[in-house]
Order: sequence, then structure tokens, then C-alpha cells
Amino acid sequence: MSKFAYILTGGALGAALRYGVSLIVFRETGGSFPWGTLVVNVMGSFVAGFVWAYLNQTTGSARMQAFLIIGVMGAFTTFSAYSIESVRLFESGSVNLAIANVLSNNLGAILSAFAGIALAKWMFPQAA
Repeated sequence: MSKFAYILTGGALGAALRYGVSLIVFRETGGSFPWGTLVVNVMGSFVAGFVWAYLNQTTGSARMQAFLIIGVMGAFTTFSAYSIESVRLFESGSVNLAIANVLSNNLGAILSAFAGIALAKWMFPQAA
């Protein structure tokens, strides 16, 4: 099986897991705060960090990394990739870059969401 097939299979599993976890968390907490997204992002970052470290300390194959890290965790949450990248920058001594990455991703994503909402409202105004 090709690396692409491993990623595709893992991605399908990760997307289903994300949906399932989000449903469970929503059912338990209600909808006043996006707890499902928070749980998925934090849990996904933890699992991605664990799996990445484990595979790098063992004979983890490229196929297994493609399946678990890119596929499953990538579809479960892209936040996990951002978290691992930030940690790697910190660990390599690039503290300023790590801080810039954290601030850029968080502020950039939130500002982009606001901009996207504003553009959609401008392009598709509600009928008066």
C-alpha cells in the first residue's frame, strides 16, 4: 500500500474520531462554549506528541508515521501539527520563532475568521 493510501485511511479514521469525540463532549457539556473543539485540539496535540516521540524513539516506519501522524491526527485536528511544530522550535532553541509561531497561528486564525465572516456578510447581505 502506498504512503498516500495510509494517509487516506488514517484521515478517514481521524475525521470519524473527531466527530464522535465532539458529539460526546457536546452532549455532556452543552453548546455554550466550544468544548468539543477544545477537547479535540488538546487531546489531539497530546496524542500526536506521544505518537511522534514514540515513533522517533523506536523503529517507527514512515508508513506508520504517515498513517498515525499525517492521517489520523491530521484529520482529528490540524492543531496537533501546529503544537508539535511549536514544541520542536522551542526544543531546538528557537524560542523567538516558537513564540512567533504561537502568536501568529492564534491571532492569525482568529483575525482571519473575523475577516472571512465580514467578507461573507458584505458579499451576501441579508435581504432588508
